[in-house]
Amino acid sequence: MTAIAALSAVLSGCSKSPALEEPVRAVKVLTVGLDTFQAESEFAGEVRARVEARLAFRVGGKIITRQAELGQRVKSGQVLAQLDPQDYKLAVDAARSQTTAALTNRDLAAAEFKRYKDLREQSFISAAELERREATLKAAQAQLEQAQSQLTTQSNQAGYAVLLAPVDGVVTAVEAEAGQVVLAGTPVFRIATDGARDATFAVPEDRLAAMLLGLKMRVKVWPQNTELSGVVREVSASADPVTRTFQVKVGLDANQKAPALGATVNVSSAASAGAGLQGKQVIKLPTSALRQEGQGTAVWVLDPASMTLRSQAVQIATADGNEAVVASGLEPGMQVVSAGVHVLSAGQKVTLYQPKSGATPNAPAPAAK
Repeated sequence: MTAIAALSAVLSGCSKSPALEEPVRAVKVLTVGLDTFQAESEFAGEVRARVEARLAFRVGGKIITRQAELGQRVKSGQVLAQLDPQDYKLAVDAARSQTTAALTNRDLAAAEFKRYKDLREQSFISAAELERREATLKAAQAQLEQAQSQLTTQSNQAGYAVLLAPVDGVVTAVEAEAGQVVLAGTPVFRIATDGARDATFAVPEDRLAAMLLGLKMRVKVWPQNTELSGVVREVSASADPVTRTFQVKVGLDANQKAPALGATVNVSSAASAGAGLQGKQVIKLPTSALRQEGQGTAVWVLDPASMTLRSQAVQIATADGNEAVVASGLEPGMQVVSAGVHVLSAGQKVTLYQPKSGATPNAPAPAAK
């Protein structure tokens, strides 16, 4: 009997220990409910001219005078700045002298051709000799035309030494000063042309899809607190390399009094935030309740009878601040886990989380609006 008892003890020691039960997790839940969608996207921006021209000299040289100042209103054709014209005047004089010499040669060749033509009619010279005189005349004519073109070009270059305002507008930037030597094409002024105005602002990537061309926007001018209307007319195709935001331009209604250039504005649109949901009853959840499941979004729904979890796929319509607006998948009255969703599994048994303040276990879960 002693041997049998010892064998039983050995066998019992080799048997597998019972599997540990998974601990019951405490979860925060909320009760799904309906709420009125009131979200509105608002962005800070500024007023700019729809057309802003960067002006530069078409030739290089030293700026001797700058007549326009920052913020000055200018008229079309008004002189803004001038380069030293001396070299261009000398080039014009040289081209004029070349034109005079070419004209003299052409006249001499024409006179000789006329005389040789009369001699050919009297058979005093051969046809070949007349053809040589005709060729000389054509060459002289070509040289004259070349000299005339060169004179016109040099005259234009001299005219380009004066920078004129191409349109009526306001000088918004001065980028060169008198005494500075500039190359052709170097920006000297920036002019905001009179006429249409835009409200420009930057949006993050997650709001870019809502900025549709033609979307109506409200533009509130600060500090006058006046409200204007406009529509989205341009959305940047690429993000700013520093801020990683996208520039949006809202064209202001031409029938309204245009605000001052550079004025600070707040641009908003209910449609940009809710795409037609404004004022409607919707279900909203905190983003902490959402998780990725396959290619879609899902939440954990609590079965109060068994206190277990099941996965429920949902579709998200848009965002309302830190909350997501659920388009489908949930019904009012359902209880959804609101935090710690990534450590849970389907069918897992849970209990309701109780704060340390000592709330009763049967306290109802907060409602999600």
